[in-house]
Amino acid sequence: MGEECVDMKMEGVEEKCKRSERGHFVLIHGIGGGGWCWYKIRSLIESCGYKVTSLDLKGAGIDPSDPNTILSFHDYNKPLLDFLSSLPHNEQVILVGHSAGGMSVTDAIHKFPKKIKVAVYIAATMLRTGFMSQQDIKDGVPDLSEFGDVYDIGFGLGPEKPPTSVVVKKSLQREIIYQMSPLEDSTLASILLRPGPIKALQSARFKEGEGAERVRRIYIRTTHDRVLKVEQQDAMIRRWKPQHVYTLESDHSPFFSAPLALFGLLVKVAASFD
Repeated sequence: MGEECVDMKMEGVEEKCKRSERGHFVLIHGIGGGGWCWYKIRSLIESCGYKVTSLDLKGAGIDPSDPNTILSFHDYNKPLLDFLSSLPHNEQVILVGHSAGGMSVTDAIHKFPKKIKVAVYIAATMLRTGFMSQQDIKDGVPDLSEFGDVYDIGFGLGPEKPPTSVVVKKSLQREIIYQMSPLEDSTLASILLRPGPIKALQSARFKEGEGAERVRRIYIRTTHDRVLKVEQQDAMIRRWKPQHVYTLESDHSPFFSAPLALFGLLVKVAASFD
């Protein structure tokens, strides 16, 4: 397993664009996000000649579903599974997941290993079989207790039942999620972020699929992350070692705070696995 620290420059990106064959990126957002999160990265990758799909999972982005009615991870992740199922049998994608989107990537690895050329986790929850133990929860669930009462919570099953949706309060989103990002991007996010189906995500448990271990994985660490702490990221990397680890000096949202560096890394990964 190699590790590389990436600076904020775009050195060599144009050359990588020229060298690599064009592939298909599939970008998966984290909880409360949507395909809109990737607008900078999508434009850069498409300008380099790649095909890009940025999906909305169920109850996210412009999907009309109420997140309080989404109670299973399979239901939440169905848009990605349906998409992979619809691909031609010989097509492989570069599957990229951010934050909780890492759970969607892992689910896909177990169910559609032959459809994935390489899986990229960006500041993402990377647990081989999901939330099976207390250690999985410690490593993969954000602990925002240092910020106080941070969530607006939905109780779709009633006030006496566990929460069905959560979203970080608007007044705290910039401080926690986007502290290094341009103000206009955190403003956009404050408008578009939706409550995410927390009950569905907490139920994410995966049966290991045949061929899943042959799927190549890349992890991109974010060193100023206040959501998924770097210690948590490193713990998951140690437990399920990917083929390569890169490091970005960014907050939890490098698609806003370090778009050129992230773009360069994604193109590099695509070129490396051609």
